[in-house]
Amino acid sequence: MLTIHAAALLLPGGGRASVPGGAVAVRDAVVAAFGPYEELAAAHPAARVRRWPGVLTPGLVQRDAVRLLEEWYFPDPREAGDLGTEPLTGAALDALGPEDTWRAGSVRRGLHRMLRHGTTALTAAPTAPPALLTAARRSGLTVLGPPAPSSPPVSPPVPVSPSTGGEPVIDPLAGAGSVADAMAAPLTAGGRADLAAFDAPDEAALLAAGAGSCVATIAAGRLVYRGR
Repeated sequence: MLTIHAAALLLPGGGRASVPGGAVAVRDAVVAAFGPYEELAAAHPAARVRRWPGVLTPGLVQRDAVRLLEEWYFPDPREAGDLGTEPLTGAALDALGPEDTWRAGSVRRGLHRMLRHGTTALTAAPTAPPALLTAARRSGLTVLGPPAPSSPPVSPPVPVSPSTGGEPVIDPLAGAGSVADAMAAPLTAGGRADLAAFDAPDEAALLAAGAGSCVATIAAGRLVYRGR
């Protein structure tokens, strides 16, 4: 079945211009086409249509994922009374005791938190824990290798995590100069259908609000998070 995801503004990435009233047609796990909604609707009159507020983009990439999942504890909602709802790290993390009593549940909840921020891919070194990467793939995320060093330097430079050298951040847009810097890959007809929709009127507002404004995440054509 073909589904058209439509929004007030589509940011396709890859250096292409934004598309007001844009949409992406998805068949199974693949992008069938993208462009103005009117054109896609006319070409596929029987398609199911999902309308999202604000900005529609390709899925984002989380470059701090391994550190987040290893160095943070994502509390269970049932622990909110004792631990609160925000992730714990540092001394608060050490106070939890042996990690085998909390690690697996925290990883699952951390991956879900990433999906809630429009994340559809993460980067990981070959030395990353296999169990962690398996959990990520089961959540619908694509696991990418770390960016390869370039010599001579590439132009423009390959985007790197805004938090490199500091504390990891759950928001892939934190510190990004443009939304394209945080995209896992630009939209491509025939490519994997990874999308994120945000409740923001334009790119500048989205960068200001951050990926916490995500209202839907689609991974390989499947709706894996819906905030409304």
